[in-house]
Amino acid sequence: MKHPVDAHVGKRIRHRRWMVGMTQQQLADKVGIKFQQIQKYETGMNRVSASRLWDISEVLGVSIAFFFEGLEGAEANRSTSVVEGDMMADKEALELVRSYYAIPEAQRRRLFDLARVLSDAA
Repeated sequence: MKHPVDAHVGKRIRHRRWMVGMTQQQLADKVGIKFQQIQKYETGMNRVSASRLWDISEVLGVSIAFFFEGLEGAEANRSTSVVEGDMMADKEALELVRSYYAIPEAQRRRLFDLARVLSDAA
């Protein structure tokens, strides 16, 4: 049975990998393991060791703390592995964020301003 913290860390690995546009194979190659191991980490079936998490954080360009963001208190982690209201769990939201950051900065700022006006009017 997978531990909720392992599932959460795996989900964060998958989201960050997807955000930077990296495949499981590419991440595995950079970390020096097989892509099947990345699959097991991302599903929470295998626990990520501290040294491996360090390597993954280096490759994905985030701090180790990134993988634990959004975890609730220890009691809640024993009962559930789902972070309610986690917008970044939605693949469409992830794709929108990736597309947004692919836009040149000046145009991105104008798009941001437009989105803010539209959301205020809704």
